[in-house]
Amino acid sequence: MKKNIKKISAAVLAAAMLLTFSGCGDNSSTNDTPNNVDNETTTAAEAEPSASVVNDEIRDIPSIELVKEIKVGWSLGNTLDAYDSELGHQDVSSETCWGNPVTTKEMFTAVKDAGFNIVRIPVTWYNHMDENNNVDAEWMDRVQEVVDYAYSQDMFVILNIHHEDWHDPYYDTADASIEKLKALWTQIGNRFAGYDEHLIFEGLNEPRKRNTGMEWNGGDKEGHDVVNQMNAAFVETIRGLKGNNPKRHLMLPTYAASTTTGAINDYAMPEGDDKLIVSVHAYTPYGFALSDDLNDRNFTPDEGNANDIIYLMDLLKTSFIDKGIPVIIGEFGARSKGNVAERAEWAEYYISKASELGIPCLWWDNGAFTGTGENFGVLDRKLNVWKFQEIIQGLMQGLEDR
Repeated sequence: MKKNIKKISAAVLAAAMLLTFSGCGDNSSTNDTPNNVDNETTTAAEAEPSASVVNDEIRDIPSIELVKEIKVGWSLGNTLDAYDSELGHQDVSSETCWGNPVTTKEMFTAVKDAGFNIVRIPVTWYNHMDENNNVDAEWMDRVQEVVDYAYSQDMFVILNIHHEDWHDPYYDTADASIEKLKALWTQIGNRFAGYDEHLIFEGLNEPRKRNTGMEWNGGDKEGHDVVNQMNAAFVETIRGLKGNNPKRHLMLPTYAASTTTGAINDYAMPEGDDKLIVSVHAYTPYGFALSDDLNDRNFTPDEGNANDIIYLMDLLKTSFIDKGIPVIIGEFGARSKGNVAERAEWAEYYISKASELGIPCLWWDNGAFTGTGENFGVLDRKLNVWKFQEIIQGLMQGLEDR
């Protein structure tokens, strides 16, 4: 099915792409701020679509059925989510400021041809918003253009808000965070109102108490409560918009998208809505997949570290799947430690276990291949070729093994 995408302001998009893509800060995960924008009388909540009009019919099916159509996915990491905290407000050149090239449709074609049928497009917004929470028009246009690269090829797309600096889950800031969240998602929802079920909104990315002892340990009661409040506000906002938004499939994270017992036990999904999906991230086992220990590089299904994957899947099964609640692992992967064969075997095993439960997983590809950092890159985006074909084969074989 060819998507019905009518380009209305190609000149605007072309002009945006002609801008010089200058460098910016580091390529870590943090935050940003706004740029010089003329203040219009229109408020963020009143913003309507302007760059292109899509009017596709959305199927009225529950998320538990939709997720069955999703196989395995790939993430456009460190790209539209890149930012420079020192520069503050940025223009569309932020797309390349962490070293990745300008995104093209051909990248997504390569992803689809490899067997992936869903992509996640992380986007950082706050450095493209003014003091009234209005998103820069050029930025919204560029985000939509990138979404269309995949959507027009009949791929599923997850669109989110990523390295935001304003929604840490505290009681005393919850009202302000929710107000901003509603303003932002109103604009995003209005812009993409005519997209069908292939476009999924993910309300938050790893909402947590940053730079505290509670950041990655599963959080506390306050953090859990406020994340639940923000998730509910996100759902309420999207459901109140026009177009296909009342039937839009939405992903809601646990605290920090964590799979710790506390974060899962306190997780509260809004009731009476069958188009909601639990969003978690799981780089498991941690030592092999994510840790800085470059000597922890071995994996075989017959050894002990495979037990962490078994435990993870059992936890997701009993907590959600057995209750009819769908789950997507929005980020997973194993960083390069000079161990391609082991990563490929791990990828096959991980996907096979997740697929047995009907849980799609999306590889976090940050485009990084060199140095001693978190090198999760698998696609060479300059050449649109896979640097680690063995890993891609492992992922696809995992789908067959289930």
